[in-house]
Amino acid sequence: MSHEMMPFIDLAAQYRDTRADIDAGIQRVLDHGRYIMGPEVTEMEAALADYTGGGNCISVSSGTEALLIAMMALGIGCGDEVITTPFTFAATAEMIVLAGATPVFVDIESDTCNIDARLIADKITPRTRAIIPVSLYGQPADMDEIAQLAKAHNIAVIDDAAQSFGADYKGRKSCSLATISCTSFFPSKPLGCYGDGGAIFTADDALAQACREIRVHGQSERYVHTRVGVGGRMDTLQCAVILGKLSRFDWEIEQRLAIGARYNDLLDAAGIGRVVQRDDRTSVYAQYTVFVRNRAAVQDALKIAGVPTAVHYPLPLNRQPAYSNISGGGATPRSESAAATVMSLPMHPYLCVEDQDRVVAALVEALRGTN
Repeated sequence: MSHEMMPFIDLAAQYRDTRADIDAGIQRVLDHGRYIMGPEVTEMEAALADYTGGGNCISVSSGTEALLIAMMALGIGCGDEVITTPFTFAATAEMIVLAGATPVFVDIESDTCNIDARLIADKITPRTRAIIPVSLYGQPADMDEIAQLAKAHNIAVIDDAAQSFGADYKGRKSCSLATISCTSFFPSKPLGCYGDGGAIFTADDALAQACREIRVHGQSERYVHTRVGVGGRMDTLQCAVILGKLSRFDWEIEQRLAIGARYNDLLDAAGIGRVVQRDDRTSVYAQYTVFVRNRAAVQDALKIAGVPTAVHYPLPLNRQPAYSNISGGGATPRSESAAATVMSLPMHPYLCVEDQDRVVAALVEALRGTN
């Protein structure tokens, strides 16, 4: 007998909680009618720059576009190499290729699933222009070690912080930890809008100016194109949604941390392997991820129990057809292992204790029945 499916993330509950602020913000945009580059754009950028301490905030049309614009601002292109992780969403490598560069993949840490900073040095060549660590599942990578390595080789660090907005690393906020940081406001992200959106953060004013120009077709002023650019603006309505959500964001992060810590305790007590969080940083649990064998069978059993799951990600990028022939090559056994065993559980700030207990009980039962 199957049970009613609980939500994997609960955007409806979040909207009910923030409706007054979001509706008022949207109405303001409808009233003034400036849907592209309206006043809410700069208002949101100022609020997020203040929140992160990341210097300049440049809003863009998506987290994917943020990566491309960041590389364009750095002048990365044909003949260059960019080091990154193969255990990430395709957008990370996709933008490296679209910028004209070659992705060079470095394997992950088996416990955090983030890029293994100790393996990066061996992959640096005279053609390396940047390192793109990915703050996977909401937890920043070893950003200080990566920054130190990059400084020694005079290369940039672009933090793919699409999943980690709101996280801390050694007392600093995600999106303030690299030469340029990129985040996403895709609806399911810790801070999400109601469509596509993203932002770039940098303390370098010249890079910030380049990003601002690139996002509007390389214009320094109207019809003066100082550089090659893209159509990469975040629209005013989406910025209004983010502004409306910011009033509850600190509370939501507190809930994520508490729910994640409770998951950790329950799963550790049950002897179920999970992604680990380092003591000197926090995860905002964009996904809460465990390691399971016989994943497909476990997912089927959980589905019957009314517990939705997801897999982020089932195949490393260096094994994907689009990237297997153009990457720097090399084996990534930990990424292969993670791809075969990771499974994400329901996670959002509105997940109640009863549902969390139900998830863990169903998972324990599913593992007992499939192993």
